[in-house]
Amino acid sequence: MSTPTMLTPMESAEIQQAYTDHELDVFGKRGLEIVRGEGAWLFDSAGKRFLDCIAGIGVCNLGHAHPDVLDALHGQAAKLINCPGFFHNDAKAAFLKALVSVAPAGLNRAFLCNSGTESVEGAIKFARISTGRQTIITAKRGFHGRTYGAMSATPNKKLSEGCGELVAGFQHVRFNDIEALRAAVNGETAALLLEVIQGEGGVYPADPEYIAAARALCDEHGALLIVDEVQTGFCRTGRFFACEHYDLKPDILTLAKAIASGLPMGAILVADHVEVPIGRHGSTFGGNPLVCAVATRVIEVMQRDNLAQRAEERGRYFLEGLQKQSHPQIRAFRQRGLMIGVELKIKSKPILKRLMALGVLVMTSGATTLRFLPPLTIERDEIDIAVAAFHQVLNEEADA
Repeated sequence: MSTPTMLTPMESAEIQQAYTDHELDVFGKRGLEIVRGEGAWLFDSAGKRFLDCIAGIGVCNLGHAHPDVLDALHGQAAKLINCPGFFHNDAKAAFLKALVSVAPAGLNRAFLCNSGTESVEGAIKFARISTGRQTIITAKRGFHGRTYGAMSATPNKKLSEGCGELVAGFQHVRFNDIEALRAAVNGETAALLLEVIQGEGGVYPADPEYIAAARALCDEHGALLIVDEVQTGFCRTGRFFACEHYDLKPDILTLAKAIASGLPMGAILVADHVEVPIGRHGSTFGGNPLVCAVATRVIEVMQRDNLAQRAEERGRYFLEGLQKQSHPQIRAFRQRGLMIGVELKIKSKPILKRLMALGVLVMTSGATTLRFLPPLTIERDEIDIAVAAFHQVLNEEADA
């Protein structure tokens, strides 16, 4: 077997020029060329390190270059990478067993796909097929993806501008408004689709009474309750799944992001009463042996290292650090585990840029909220670095 040719490392200017020349840029760039990761740190093309409080947008819950992930990846890649869904496969079977073992009670079967938006698309489709109804109710300020069905479930006109007609049959109601739910859910409702913590919307947790009412209304009217845990799943909020904070049993659970710690994967968990006939759905790459082997190992590591408990403890420590100093620019803190939103009275993007200049990478949620989503493996001294940079930037802002 011939030795593969190694690519010559690219310089910063060359990397940026390649993007300028060849990428259809729908993201907008921050001017960094990230080329390597280790633990909670990312490194640019010049070797400068940055504390990663983004984790691939809540994807790399085990951090970067985790040895267990690399071991599972290398081992399975040498055996079998892809396998059509009409064959049985040992890696997929092992993952299905592992996933169901940690899932909320009653979710005994899964369809495996490639992303969060795919999992939401499939969940919408499954709900309509299974109930014979069409209406899907979602919450305002929620986010479920950028493909047409998921975008139709997301009440954000900026996402759908210029896209023409969206998928019919969607209604949007106020989040945490029980009366709005009661007015909307009826005998024609196929499903109620909710995030129990709205991530993109600004890290807004649902009220327990709201979630209880949602479950009761779905039961009363024969509708399915779909919970979107694409961002909140896999120990991020201090529980394996955020719905466990509410003792909630969904009919359908959508998953992705951290499921395979960086590899593209999604899943739709369903209860036994959700039926989809053979041939009505599928995926060429979904549930391939490579991602399944990694995802199984991810679950093992999360259980072995008690990452849900660690996220809860580290999240409290992170929040306490952020709250140690009082800043006039802060409106509110919202936190569940290592999912933290800091709502400001000023625009968040300039603060994000100044944190980046100090070597700390964060995200925004809307125009005024900073979002911290670090790897769950982050250490206390690394949290201290992020907290110190946060206070330095806000103190400088106040002085200015």
